[in-house]
Order: sequence, then structure tokens, then C-alpha cells
Amino acid sequence: METYEISAAADSRALQPILMALHELLNRLPVTARSRERPGIRIENGQVVDMVYTGPVLEEVLEVNEIRRVRPADGPYRGIPVVVAPVRGSDGTAIAAIGVVDITGIFDLASLMEHQSAIISQVCGTGPCPVEGPRGEPVR
Repeated sequence: METYEISAAADSRALQPILMALHELLNRLPVTARSRERPGIRIENGQVVDMVYTGPVLEEVLEVNEIRRVRPADGPYRGIPVVVAPVRGSDGTAIAAIGVVDITGIFDLASLMEHQSAIISQVCGTGPCPVEGPRGEPVR
């Protein structure tokens, strides 16, 4: 029987089954994880792309033991919103960190509303708009 243990010393092999399941549950959003003592794993498009992965936000979360919702300044997800959460041991310390690309952070609602008329112009052009409003009427 195979066993996998999440601990401060877990390697990417121990993290892989859980991260792959999380990746599939999240409709294949990119996911990453690492333990406190070892580099971890990065999964994208149903494939493991890195078995010795670490990233600045994973490292920060392990250090501060708090969730972070940020756009990393460097690494493969530079400028893309991510959420990274600590996995805590029984004493409350961060033993690992798991991250996912935050699709909710990609859309800034205030900015979207501010640019709504420009977006509608791009979609509809100058003719009748193929996009319907809430009552079925064309958006103008």
C-alpha cells in the first residue's frame, strides 16, 4: 500500500497526488506547493511541469504563516494573481504551502465597469450589437 505524508520534509512525490487532485478539482488551474524543508511541485494543463519547484510567494507564506493574495513580482507567475495558503501542523506552524492561480483576481470589477463602454464598442462596433442586455434587448 502506498502512503504519502504531508510534513515539513515532504518532497514533491508526497505532494503530487494531492496537488493533482486539487488541480483537477479547480478545472486545471495551475497549482504549486512545497514543504518547509524541500522544493515542491508545479502542475499545469494536467501535467507536472516541475518536480523541484519553489516560488517567492510559497516561500513568503511559509515564513509568515498567513494566506497571501498577490501578483508575484517574479517567477513563472509574474504579474498573475495567485492565492497561496499555509498547510499548518498540529502546533500551528506552517509545514507546507499550496498555491493556485487566482482567476477571481484577474478581473478587476471597478476597472471593467470603468471601461464598459469601450468594451461594448469593441464587441459591437458601430452596427447593431449581437450582445443582449438583461431584458433581451441589444446593448448599445
